[in-house]
Amino acid sequence: MDWQEEYKRKLVSPEEAVKAVKSGDHVVFAQPEPLALGLALMGRAEELRGVTIMGGGGSDLPMYDPGWYEVYPDSFQLETSYVLPLIRELINQKRADFALSGLFGVPDASEKKPMDVFMVQVSPPDEHGFCSFGASLWAKKEWVKAARVVLAEANEGLIRTYGDNFVHVSEIDYFVEHTPTGKVPGSTDILGRKTVGPGEVEKTIAEYIGGLIKDGDCLEIGVGGTAEWVAQLGVLENKHDLGWHSENTVRGIGTLVMNGVINGKYKNIHKGKAVATAVGGGTKEEMDFISGNPLFEVYSSSYILDPRVIAAHDNMVAINSAIAVDLTGQIAAESVGPVMTSGSGGQLSFAIGAYLSRGGRSIVALPSTARGGTLSRIVPMLEQGTVVSTPRTLADIVVTEYGLARLKGKTQRERALELMAIAHPDFRAELKKEAERLYWP
Repeated sequence: MDWQEEYKRKLVSPEEAVKAVKSGDHVVFAQPEPLALGLALMGRAEELRGVTIMGGGGSDLPMYDPGWYEVYPDSFQLETSYVLPLIRELINQKRADFALSGLFGVPDASEKKPMDVFMVQVSPPDEHGFCSFGASLWAKKEWVKAARVVLAEANEGLIRTYGDNFVHVSEIDYFVEHTPTGKVPGSTDILGRKTVGPGEVEKTIAEYIGGLIKDGDCLEIGVGGTAEWVAQLGVLENKHDLGWHSENTVRGIGTLVMNGVINGKYKNIHKGKAVATAVGGGTKEEMDFISGNPLFEVYSSSYILDPRVIAAHDNMVAINSAIAVDLTGQIAAESVGPVMTSGSGGQLSFAIGAYLSRGGRSIVALPSTARGGTLSRIVPMLEQGTVVSTPRTLADIVVTEYGLARLKGKTQRERALELMAIAHPDFRAELKKEAERLYWP
């Protein structure tokens, strides 16, 4: 049977496809979640019980609506590996559980228990019967192999990339066809967030970070918070021969590749290529440039986030955001106390990789205050229950709008002095008093 016949045989309605799900199953949704399959599964809520769903929380599926669980409390249990705004309320109300990720940015969904059904978006097959996973890969190829049943939603709006971002028709059990309308594919935020333009604080921090970047550096920039504005505010435009090896590809990177600022000339591996596990989130112009462009390659997160692969790049510069940093250099990027606000992503992997890279640097960016200036983000100690995303042993450079704190190789007292100097002036006296009480004789 040729692949065209196989595809036709496997093509069913969403309602028919989700009959593969049984009560008690473990179901995994890849991000961006396949909307038609998700809605069809929710339509079976009255007949299913005890189905565990792991999803990213990046779309508008009913499963991310807290009110839905009041109507069908026994049908599904939700887990997520990244606390996006859509499901933050569910996590903090204890109506959903958080699936911890390892160094590769996503949980091994088949390690905890067998994966019964995997649902994923793909492009329609090409002339050879291969479908693209679109703008992001993560662990989708591994999960296709691990799942008992694979349901794929063919979306004509998905881009194609080079690298290892494809799956053959023969590896999918059932296909449904659905192309969402009302949005330009790939033009919205990669995490499904409503983006707000940068303020003066973000611009100042970006300028400080720009001053740390040297010609020939290989960059990673994390999404969320302050760090991602570095690619959009012009601070890299006059740099030369930069490389790109990153988990996500934030808005502005496509333009820097387009303009030759990022060309990968000095990369040790994948020379001349911009490499990531996700390239979504750019402008329409950037996404059109990335689609089918051999300058961009997409690989599994288990490869992209492997600290050994990251460290193979000389002058690897990791740029990420944080919620708070304590005076010892512990970096919190996921929670305030026990209240989850985000996920670890690849921050720890890149901190390790940059630490091991020859000439590498790890930069963490954050505004000096939160809640309208009433709280300092530089704190004597992290609030009880706060998750430490990057340990103090890997802390390197911390940036606020008040400057840089260089922590690598410093004593505890020296670190405290460096961090107090970049805290908001309104909190420096209090920080000094607490530092003397906690850390100094």
